[in-house]
Amino acid sequence: MDILIKILQFFLCFTILVGIHELGHFIMARVFRIRVEKFYIFFDPWFSLFKFRRGHTEYGLGWLPLGGYVKIAGMIDESMDKSYQQREPQPWEFRAKPAWQRFLVMIAGVVMNVLLAIGIYIGICYTWGDTYFANEDARWGYNFNEAGHRLGFRDGDRFVSIDGEPVDDIAGALNALLITEGGRKVVVERGGEEVTLDLTLEELIAMRQQKGYEGLFTLRVPFLIDSCASAAAVAALRPGDEIIGIDDLQGLDYPAYRTYLGTRGGDSVRLDVLRGGERMSMVLPVSEEGKIGVIARNPYSYRTRSYTFAEAIPAGIRKTGNVLASYWEQLKLIVQPKTKMYEELGGFISIGSIFPSQWDWQDFWMKTAFLSIILAVMNILPIPGLDGGHAIFTFWEMLSGRKVSDRVLEAAQYVGLIIILMLLLYANGNDIYRFLLK
Repeated sequence: MDILIKILQFFLCFTILVGIHELGHFIMARVFRIRVEKFYIFFDPWFSLFKFRRGHTEYGLGWLPLGGYVKIAGMIDESMDKSYQQREPQPWEFRAKPAWQRFLVMIAGVVMNVLLAIGIYIGICYTWGDTYFANEDARWGYNFNEAGHRLGFRDGDRFVSIDGEPVDDIAGALNALLITEGGRKVVVERGGEEVTLDLTLEELIAMRQQKGYEGLFTLRVPFLIDSCASAAAVAALRPGDEIIGIDDLQGLDYPAYRTYLGTRGGDSVRLDVLRGGERMSMVLPVSEEGKIGVIARNPYSYRTRSYTFAEAIPAGIRKTGNVLASYWEQLKLIVQPKTKMYEELGGFISIGSIFPSQWDWQDFWMKTAFLSIILAVMNILPIPGLDGGHAIFTFWEMLSGRKVSDRVLEAAQYVGLIIILMLLLYANGNDIYRFLLK
C-alpha cells in the first residue's frame, strides 16, 4: 500500500507539472494566434489512452509517462514532423510570426512552472505557515557523524554563522554546506566559546562523495527529567533536573546514557545532576530492565511563522527565489567533474522516492513546488530539443536579424534528442544501480 501511495503522488505531481508547463506554451501560442495542433499529457507513440478534438487542436493523454508536449503548427519539435516545409508559410503558423513572439512562446512553459511554484508556496505559507527548527533552540548543540568529525566538528557544537551569515533555520545550514563553489568559514559555539572552522572545497566534496551528508548532524538530546515513576527517583530527583553524568560517563546525551543504563540492570549508578544551575550527585538503583524510574522529556519543538494572505504573497515569492537560486548553484556543481556530483543524478525512481508513504497534502505541495522549479531550470538550459534550445536560436535571430535555417534546426533537434535520451538513460541507470546495491 505504501508504494502505491508513492506512485499515486508521483503521477499526480507529474501530471500537474507537465500540464501546467504545456499550458504555458498553449496559451502564449493562442495569444499570438498560432495554431496548436496537439496538446498531450505524456507521449503517445503509436496510440493514446484517449483523445478528442476541439477546433484545430487534438487533446489527449498518452501512455508513455516521460513528459508531454504541444504540437505547434509550423515548428520543428519532438515529433520531427517536417511536412509543413513543403508549403508556403501560413499566417497562423509558428514560423510566420516575428522572432520576439516565437521567443515568448518558447519560454512560456518555464514561466508557468515558476508561477506555479510561487502560487503553491503562497498557498502553503497562508494555509500552514512556515515550519522550521530554529538553531537558537538547539541549546545542547548537535551530534555529528564520522564525516562531520573529519571536518572538525565536535559533538555538542552549535552553529553560529556560515560565511558571516547567522544560522537561523538549521535546514539552511546543511544546504549551505552541501552547495558551495568554494570553501566555507563556519563559526560554532563550543564550550561557551566561538570556534572557527575553515572548511575547504575539497573537504566538502569528500563529505558529499562519501554520503557523509546523510545524518551529518542531529540534535543532541539532553537527559531531562519530565516526571518520576519510582519511589527512589521521586525521593532524589525533580522534574526539570538534567542528568549530565552517570558514573564515569560525562558530557553524553540521552541515547548514550540509556544504552549505558541497559548494561547496569540490577545494580546502582551514581548520577551527576544539574538542578537550577547547581550540580549535585546521588546514587540510584537500576531495575533489571535497565531503568532508573524516570520519564525523560524532549525539550525541542518546531517553530511556525504564520502569514496573512497579504504577507504570504511576498513570502511565497522569496521562497521560490531561494529554492531557485539553491538549485541553480547545485546544478552548476553537477557539471563540474571534480565534484563528481553527477553520480547523484537520479531518474524516476529517485523522484518517486522523495514522496512519503503516507498522504500528506502539505508535503505533497512542497514537493510539487520544488519539482516545478527543477522542471523550469532544466527546460531553460540551452540544450537543443528543450525550450532553452529553441529559445536560444530565436534569441540569436532577434540579435542578428538572421533566421536559423530549417536544416540547422533539424540537426539541432536530433542532437538534442540524443542528449536528452542519454541523460535519461544515465539518470535512470543510476537508480537501477543503487537499487541493486541495496
